[in-house]
Amino acid sequence: MTINILIVEDHELTRFGLKTAFEDVDFIETIYEASSAEDALEIFKNNTINVVIMDLGLPNMNGIEATQAIHDMNKDAKIIILTSHNDEKEVLNSLKAGANAYCSKEINLERLVQVVQSVADGAAWFDPSIAHVVLQAGANSQSSEMSSKYKDYDLTAREAQILKLMTEGHSNMEIAQKLVISVNTTKAHVASILQKLEVDDRLQAALKALKYKIV
Repeated sequence: MTINILIVEDHELTRFGLKTAFEDVDFIETIYEASSAEDALEIFKNNTINVVIMDLGLPNMNGIEATQAIHDMNKDAKIIILTSHNDEKEVLNSLKAGANAYCSKEINLERLVQVVQSVADGAAWFDPSIAHVVLQAGANSQSSEMSSKYKDYDLTAREAQILKLMTEGHSNMEIAQKLVISVNTTKAHVASILQKLEVDDRLQAALKALKYKIV
């Protein structure tokens, strides 16, 4: 399965470097480019985009606002934040806006290609430099509620196993391969996990599992 990606980056040299890195990747069919959030939204409206690589420091409308707008238009689109910013507030606001991954611009380009493929398949991914920010913020905001809100989510042994792999950033395909089950079976388990944890997506499930030490 091939995908189309949209690179949203106002620095021309950085944008060129990203495009060059993706040009020979087998699973990427079309690469779109935008130098502003406004251009990105117009391209997104008029084309089928599977994955968006989003800079935060854009002129006028910023990357968080653009992420929210794209998420509102199509919740199935995957959005990867690629930025030099690691401010706690920006990280959390990006995730709230609908981002599926958060990467530092210092990431190795080969690794970024892997992240794109993994996120396209449904995984969430955090750069190691900011993962602790997300988890610590969640722990701080909910530490006073954990004892009263924690409950048995009635996960089966298999669901708990899959949830643990989700928290480690594995895609449905990777989980299926590790557990020697079909992708469709994996998807069914993931759907059940989301329902039991009362969350909307895999990212929220992974964060909740880590915050409440469910797995």
